[in-house]
Amino acid sequence: MDENRRPDGEEADGTYIIEDTGGSIEEIEREMHEAAQEAVSDIPAPTDSPETDEALRRENEDLKNRYIRTLADFDNLRKRTEREKSDFARYATSGVLKDLIPALDNFDRALQHSDADNEFHKGVELIYKQLYDVLTKHGLRLIDEVGAHFDPNIHEAVVREEDSSVPSHTVTAILQKGYFLHDRLLRPALVKVAVGGPDQPA
Repeated sequence: MDENRRPDGEEADGTYIIEDTGGSIEEIEREMHEAAQEAVSDIPAPTDSPETDEALRRENEDLKNRYIRTLADFDNLRKRTEREKSDFARYATSGVLKDLIPALDNFDRALQHSDADNEFHKGVELIYKQLYDVLTKHGLRLIDEVGAHFDPNIHEAVVREEDSSVPSHTVTAILQKGYFLHDRLLRPALVKVAVGGPDQPA
């Protein structure tokens, strides 16, 4: 076997590079098996020379080890591809939901500035609830908890007020609701935060 000849995709250290060419997992797997069979077919038949047979045995063992490593790399590629496909399906609607959030804000403003006993208010509230229920069904989660400890990961403090009646850094009002899509933040909540009170325990 020509020592300078290496199968396609083989690195100098004996490992193989599996490139994502845009094909399906089945196509990549078929190409990988074809490359392995081609490499194995290059092994010469046993000879009468013990030295040559020992060299061929070591080369065969080396090819087997490379093949096992290639299978492990392929398994990692398959798992990563499945995870990426799952994440894409889970968060594919994030752009649409971000565009709908201002409409939810307008619903909130309309409901806040109308009489709760008014028929118009009840109609708007019904439409808002119908829309919100559909969005939550697809993973939208609200951030509007008053009394929670300020969390810079999900809150944005726009107002600070002295209030010794509650622990320091307590969210005392939600000025604009925040939203998650599943566990991914779409928009932080704009909040009013109390300071000057006792520290909250860790």
